Amino acid sequence: MFLGIDVGTSGIKALLVDENQHEVASHTESLTVSRPHAGWSEQDPEDWWKAACRAIDKLHGQHPEAVAAIRGIGLSGQQHGAVLVDASGEVLRPCILWNDTRAEAECALFEERFPLSREVTGNIAMPGFTAPKLLWVARHEPEIFARIRHVLLPKAWLRYRMTGEMIEDMSDASGTLWLDVGKRAWSVEALKATGLTLANMPTLCEGTEPAGVLKEDLTHRWGMTSAPVFAGSAGDNAAGAVGLGAIRNEDAFVSLGTSGVVWVTTNEFRPEHQSAIHAFCHAVPKTWHQMGVTLSAAASLAWWAKVCGVTERDLLAELPERPARPSSVLFAPYLSGERTPHNDGTIRGGFVGLSHDTSRAELTQAVLEGVAFSFRDALEGLTASGSIITEADVIGGGSRSPFWIAILASVLGLRLHSLAHGEHGGAFGAARLARIAATGESVESVCTPPERVSATDPVPELQNAYDQAYSRYRRLYPALRGIQDA
Repeated sequence: MFLGIDVGTSGIKALLVDENQHEVASHTESLTVSRPHAGWSEQDPEDWWKAACRAIDKLHGQHPEAVAAIRGIGLSGQQHGAVLVDASGEVLRPCILWNDTRAEAECALFEERFPLSREVTGNIAMPGFTAPKLLWVARHEPEIFARIRHVLLPKAWLRYRMTGEMIEDMSDASGTLWLDVGKRAWSVEALKATGLTLANMPTLCEGTEPAGVLKEDLTHRWGMTSAPVFAGSAGDNAAGAVGLGAIRNEDAFVSLGTSGVVWVTTNEFRPEHQSAIHAFCHAVPKTWHQMGVTLSAAASLAWWAKVCGVTERDLLAELPERPARPSSVLFAPYLSGERTPHNDGTIRGGFVGLSHDTSRAELTQAVLEGVAFSFRDALEGLTASGSIITEADVIGGGSRSPFWIAILASVLGLRLHSLAHGEHGGAFGAARLARIAATGESVESVCTPPERVSATDPVPELQNAYDQAYSRYRRLYPALRGIQDA
């Protein structure tokens, strides 16, 4: 039996997987995000710990024999978050999350101090990454910065609480701007640019390698036969890729989670800066990946549901089974800024084209289309870099909406595959990594492709209409930027 724990932004998911890779049970504990100032996004790491314990407690109460038989634990984590720890192991301040945009000015400072940053790290410095956050803390909270002994990413901090070990995998480390992504090692020069050294960093390992064992008191708490081994594990997107078996060159998927991702696996380090495409290590050895990111994907629908005072399911229920035409309204999903292709943490979104006849359903469709257009931006950047994508799997909470998938297929011009249990992508991938770490099995034998339950192809007439709508959408960003600058 193997356990995958996904440290998400909106919740902690614990997933039990058996020896046949069947999902036995899962439980999710909700989390909240604190936004004390405009553009800020924080969480208390202690909330992750309590939520993870409650989730495993729940599984233990319902399936004690299965939990007792757990041999390995894997972690999937929201990336880029800065957990600052002092010499006694205590957290110094709330974690600054991946979608926090306060460190805009520090990005330029980082690249000024480390001119080879883009070549070494494979990425443009963006406020969501970890390194600029540390420069912000050094500038604005120097008394806290002076007390920092270790900097951990969210899942690495949870591993520390559960094992006592400070270890990080290559895929998550890639999102810090401190990793030499081609060499799969910390960059001394990048750390120096933020006033840190190798001593402040966790030990690096591959996501498939053993990386600590569960503490004795927790092993006893959950009635486990022996202390499970932890896998090096993965950042959330890499864990999703492992869950999908996306481990070979040009394997691709689209993730409709809180943020959105268009992913392609690569067999080499392939940086592409022009369109703000990320180039990271994969969670499996000798493999990398590229991805384009939109910061507010399913988060855009969640925001719209909150504004309307209803659930997301209520909004989707007002839509037909398939889109007949694009909405007459355009929506820019820049609620937390945007990464690909604009690299603009301060841009904000909006609706354009409202009239007296505009219905709530039409606005909901516009939100879904705006997110799809932002994915098209990402796909265009990946294509420009030389990656070839002809079809992709769809994972994440948004993958449960056939309407949204139909929009995406025609906007992207790709065949999209819906999967059984696509919403468990990160936690399932983490459980797979746990199995490899615990048993020593090969990546290829464990990370097989999942069951595809349906395929959605682009509709030619709708694709043409969306091409025209996308052309109009592309004018939104410069217009909004001009308005904000004014």
